[in-house]
Amino acid sequence: MAEPTADERARRLVALLWRRHLPPRRTARGPRPAVDVDAVIAAAIALADRDGLAGVSIRAVAAELGLRPMSLYTYVPGKDELIAAMVDELAAADAPLPDAAPRARLAAVARQVRAELLAHPWLLEVSPWRLVLGPGRLRRYDRHLSALAGLGLDDVATDRAVRVLTEFATGNAGTAVAARRAGDDAAWWAAHGPLLAAVMPEREFPTAARVGAAVGERYQAPGDPDGDFEYGLNVLVEGILLRGKRP
Repeated sequence: MAEPTADERARRLVALLWRRHLPPRRTARGPRPAVDVDAVIAAAIALADRDGLAGVSIRAVAAELGLRPMSLYTYVPGKDELIAAMVDELAAADAPLPDAAPRARLAAVARQVRAELLAHPWLLEVSPWRLVLGPGRLRRYDRHLSALAGLGLDDVATDRAVRVLTEFATGNAGTAVAARRAGDDAAWWAAHGPLLAAVMPEREFPTAARVGAAVGERYQAPGDPDGDFEYGLNVLVEGILLRGKRP
């Protein structure tokens, strides 16, 4: 069987993402399929949540559903398309943003992005670049843009503000996930801190030594991703609001 062309794969991906918006496909007579596309995507998400993105494969998802691996291709064109559908399905589950003051709406954009990544850390491994927009991601984008309505930003600045809030939340979520996976920071520092103090000439790193000691005493860890998020979010929101007030 010949490999599908790039155009064919693009059509299959768009058809998969927008399946609920397209006319139902005619199916041949015979026994009803054991599962549907939604069940395949749900099984893949559950597998990624449990085993990480590396654990997601056509064979593994088929096994979760009790199917033969080759039969899964009747539901999804391939692994890349399946991952795109997983991402879009999670975005489709977004709750509406609050109808609140501008500051709270802006903060909600970043909080929503971060919360999803903390709940599904494997999303951090999926490149957001050139990810085809399905209805879930498109609705999220529309809601996030609408959250900035009335701030005095033009269309390009509105898009840029949403992207900056998203990228900040994504970067912080990556740090928070790494901290979560690192384990007991106090035990790690108890072992490494004295060794570092013995070899580090404080005169060469005076600012780092002073600030590092203050941070270690305050957090009992190398840092505080949750506190960093709140601090950075306040700064970003304030800057965006000020930008919108410029003539």
